[in-house]
Amino acid sequence: SLDEVAGQRHILGEGGVLRRIIQGGTIPNLIFYGPSGTGKTTVAEIAAARIHRPFYRLNATTASLADIKAITADVGTLLAPEGVVLYLDEIQYFNKKQQQTLLEFMENGSITLIASTTENPYFYVYNAILSRSTVFEFKAVESGEIEKAVERAFRVLAEEEGRPILPEEGVCAHIASHCGGDVRKAMNAVELSTLACDSGGPHIEVTLEAARELTQKSTMRYD
Repeated sequence: SLDEVAGQRHILGEGGVLRRIIQGGTIPNLIFYGPSGTGKTTVAEIAAARIHRPFYRLNATTASLADIKAITADVGTLLAPEGVVLYLDEIQYFNKKQQQTLLEFMENGSITLIASTTENPYFYVYNAILSRSTVFEFKAVESGEIEKAVERAFRVLAEEEGRPILPEEGVCAHIASHCGGDVRKAMNAVELSTLACDSGGPHIEVTLEAARELTQKSTMRYD
């Protein structure tokens, strides 16, 4: 749910514009930009579920116009009577011709676009798409918010494992403060540190030493 998304309170908190749009049940074309691991994909999936439309995901680094046309093949049928939601990651890698073709499907209502980019969209996205979309900036997540997500991740892993996972004091805070505001990187550290400390016993004790070893090469990519 939106309440479980780490960070982005400026747009997803109570009264936030993006939160109100998603809860309204009618999703316009959206462009999310900001650092990796800040929740762009997660929020797109929540938005698509809210309006009960088929959700497709493409990455512009590998997708082609044929992929987009294949997605729209079911539009107007019982599978997608009101169109589809397309989450297009790294839209800046689509050239002008590809973006123009995408625009045609946006204009005829076949596709509701939710695009993401780590670059400033005003420099990389076709103006006609920008003019038909609402742009939201996602910011690097503060360590306090990430720490809550890390604690939750350990609890979820414990449920999946069917045995307790006991992070040593300071583990969650260390992971949260050494992932550069990237929640995805923090989740990877949770999983890897759990695997590294699993001795096959009745419980898993995740040590601070293991967490430090796994995060020592992490660097801040964004201020």
